[in-house]
Amino acid sequence: MWPLLAKDLGQYGLVTAFAFVGIVMWVSVLISRHLTFGRIHGSAIAIVIGLILAWVGGTMTGGEKGLADISLFSGIGLMGGAMLRDFAIVATAFEVQATEARKAGLIGVIALLLGTTLPFIVGASIAWMFGYRDAVSMTTIGAGAVTYIVGPVTGAAIGASSDVMALSIATGLIKAILVMVCTPMAARWMGLDNPRSAMVFGGLAGTVSGVTAGLAATDRRLVPYGALTATFHTGLGCLLGPSVLYFIVRGIMG
Repeated sequence: MWPLLAKDLGQYGLVTAFAFVGIVMWVSVLISRHLTFGRIHGSAIAIVIGLILAWVGGTMTGGEKGLADISLFSGIGLMGGAMLRDFAIVATAFEVQATEARKAGLIGVIALLLGTTLPFIVGASIAWMFGYRDAVSMTTIGAGAVTYIVGPVTGAAIGASSDVMALSIATGLIKAILVMVCTPMAARWMGLDNPRSAMVFGGLAGTVSGVTAGLAATDRRLVPYGALTATFHTGLGCLLGPSVLYFIVRGIMG
C-alpha cells in the first residue's frame, strides 16, 4: 500500500507540498502554544523546522534543493519557488489600504525608512566583518536583516549564491525571533499602549511575524496597527534592496 500511496503523492507534488506545509504549521503552532506560551510565533518555529528539513533532505540525497530533492517532496520546490513567493508578496501588499496607512502620519513614513535602512546597514556591516566583501553578498545579507523575505528576493534579483541567500534568511529569522521575544519585555519602556505607537513600532521593527507575535503577547488590540506598517517593509525592502541599496553598496565597495 505504501508504494502506491508514495506514487500518488509524488504524482501530485504540489498538493502534497501544501499538505506537508500545513502539517508543519500545525505542529509549529502547537509547539508555540504549549512550549513557548506564545512568546515565539508559530511561523518562526516553522521556518526553523523547514531549514532543518532542508538540511536533512540535502544530506540524504547529496542534492542542492534540500527536501525537494526527494521525489516524494518534489512539489515543495515549486511551492517554495520564485513564482509563488513573489505572488504571495504582491498579494500581501494589495491587502493594505492606503487610507488606513495615512493614519500613521509622517512619523510612520520616517519609521519605515529608518526601519529599512538601519537594519540593512547593520546586516551589510556584519557581512563585511565576516569576510563577504563583494557588493552582491553584502546587499543580500543586509536585505535579510530587513526581513527574511527581502533577503532572498534581493539575492535572486542581483545574482547571489544559494548559500548567501540562506544566510540572509537566517539573519531575518533571528531578527524576527528577537522582536517576538523582546517586544513584551520592552513594551512599557517603548510606550506600546496605543495604535499610533504600534504603527511606529511596526515601521521600525519591520518583520510582520515578529511584530504580530510581539504585539499579540503585549496587547492583542494593537496587532492590526503594528502589522499595517510592518507589511509595507516587505514591499519597500524588495524595491530598495536590488536597486538603490545595491547600487550604494556597489559604489562604496567598487
